Amino acid sequence: MGRIESIYIASAKRQPMQRIDSAELEKGKGIVGDRYHALADRILSKGMRVPLIHLSLVAQEQLEAFIQYHGLKLDFSDFRRSIITSGIDLNTLEGKKFRLGTALCFGVELCEPCSFLARITHTAVLPDLEHKAGLRATVIESGCIKSGDLLSVIS
Repeated sequence: MGRIESIYIASAKRQPMQRIDSAELEKGKGIVGDRYHALADRILSKGMRVPLIHLSLVAQEQLEAFIQYHGLKLDFSDFRRSIITSGIDLNTLEGKKFRLGTALCFGVELCEPCSFLARITHTAVLPDLEHKAGLRATVIESGCIKSGDLLSVIS
């Protein structure tokens, strides 16, 4: 069982991430107020199907180790993930349902580091955070989350 340490959203693509204390997760769309939720609304308005990627999660332990190893002064928001967790190996949630606060989610795929993330943080994210940069997930049942909420595996 893990826990939500912090929640971040950005109003649009590549906009600064803002930390929030709580959020509403909407089925099929993601975090209300986040860029992926807004994108889902635009896609739906065109009668198209929304991609399954609504959330990105990353383990605080992985970020702390990376920052400390490289002696960096980065904030967790710099890593562009929506939900910072602790106490759970997110890689084990790929292909599984899990409860995040009162919402039900599904782990779609690992969220590997990319060249954009390397550009805005440190080039070492590409080798050092491979298979450690988090999980992409879809919201399959709406609910609320807040810092301190539990993350528990369903199946």
